[in-house]
Amino acid sequence: MTQTSSAPLPADFFPADCPVQSVPVLGSRKWAWKIIRCLEDGPRRFSELRVPLSGITAKVLAESLRSMEQDGVVARTEYAENPPRVEYALTSLGRTLLGPMDAVCEWSRENLDTLLAARLEYERHGR
Repeated sequence: MTQTSSAPLPADFFPADCPVQSVPVLGSRKWAWKIIRCLEDGPRRFSELRVPLSGITAKVLAESLRSMEQDGVVARTEYAENPPRVEYALTSLGRTLLGPMDAVCEWSRENLDTLLAARLEYERHGR
């Protein structure tokens, strides 16, 4: 058994000026990252989003878009046409997430094989 000499973690380890838990779009919403990617090239209609997001129900997509709109990441625009048309687009705030998403994707491309090998090794040892 290996002992570490690190100091214990303090109760205020996560500083108040870094409120990760209050930024729900960063991970607690299963579909948020994929929706953001779908809107990267411009506005899309609800039915357009359903095509690449085939695993999502209409209800969950609507809820996700509403939550992302509430967070200021997505804008919903209604057009007074017959039939009515609604489009969703990234806001300037939503666009700021594209860079971090690109970084995570690049990290995944570079490290996925190593990560999957580690998982197999872990499972092989019956843990």
